[in-house]
Amino acid sequence: MSLIGQSSRTDAAASTDAATVYVCITCRHAGEGESEPRPGAILAAATAQAADGSGVVIRPVRCLANCTRGLSAAVRCNGSWTYVFGGLDAACGPALVNGARLLASATDGMMPWRGRPEALKRGLIARVPPLDFKEFE
Repeated sequence: MSLIGQSSRTDAAASTDAATVYVCITCRHAGEGESEPRPGAILAAATAQAADGSGVVIRPVRCLANCTRGLSAAVRCNGSWTYVFGGLDAACGPALVNGARLLASATDGMMPWRGRPEALKRGLIARVPPLDFKEFE
């Protein structure tokens, strides 16, 4: 199962403002033995399927360095905060796409808590500010 370079939209068609979901394809659950395909690759495929026609771009990546809390994914959109999630499972593809759509429509660049899928509420690892972020005092 090769997902490298796959996305729900082609690079040429993807808007710079499109929400992007990065899914770790090397992830496995803590204590789980080696298996192919890796659970992370299965999650990436499920996320790509859920994103079909949604405008959300899916980018499989090798390792998000969240190994103790895998399966992992990150959701970002230009000008917005980036969200890193862990403790996911193969059924979380639609939740990641819904979260990406929430982030893309957020006027303040932050994924709203209300309406966020439960897997993204309990699985939040980190929130990273956008590159142009300035803290207001």
